[in-house]
Amino acid sequence: MMTWCAGLLMLIPVLTASAQESVARAPRADDEMAIVKTLEQMFSAAQRDDMDRFHAATTKDFYAYDNGKRFDGDALMELIKQYHVKGYQYLWSVTEPQVHVNCDIAWVTYVNKGSIRQPDGTMTGMMWLESAVIRWDGNKWKVRFLHSTRVPPEQAPVNASH
Repeated sequence: MMTWCAGLLMLIPVLTASAQESVARAPRADDEMAIVKTLEQMFSAAQRDDMDRFHAATTKDFYAYDNGKRFDGDALMELIKQYHVKGYQYLWSVTEPQVHVNCDIAWVTYVNKGSIRQPDGTMTGMMWLESAVIRWDGNKWKVRFLHSTRVPPEQAPVNASH
């Protein structure tokens, strides 16, 4: 019995440390702004073909559903880079965000109002309905998943681009 009690006493610090690690992160007043900024940083990195900035804004296991396909982060960035080489330029923005935070996970829905500049200079206004799962890594929010659905041109408002 004495050995069992001694063993239990030795486990108390381990159990206490484990319990502290799993304590829920309380939402903060600036979470919504920080989450939107994280999405904007990811888009900015993609616009500039900046893989390091993209990785800084996304989790290692990031993936996206876009244009009917699944892409991991590097594959998505490579696709965007290929279009940049062909002369396409993209403008993306996060508008009308609805952010929901639960401990270290957040999800956000928003309207991405932007445009695509064609190689010939023609600018086409675009709009996408998007959602994302964002994860708190202990220091900052990072995008873990992105889903993008293009709004058909006939359904997009005339002033969809900025």
